[in-house]
Amino acid sequence: MAKIAITWKKSAIGYESSQRRAIEGLGLRRLHQTVEHEDTPSIMGVVHKVRHLVEVRPVESDDSD
Repeated sequence: MAKIAITWKKSAIGYESSQRRAIEGLGLRRLHQTVEHEDTPSIMGVVHKVRHLVEVRPVESDDSD
């Protein structure tokens, strides 16, 4: 399955608590931190909720088997 890298780019101060919880749910703890997740519908739903606070990019896989 494809992976995506999610980077927290903008502070959640001043936004709804549900958006702050979405950032925490993605595993992000500080600004400019990047985490990797599988590209699943549930993860993309959370990312969509905070799309104005994060940056998403695909991760290149090194499958050289």
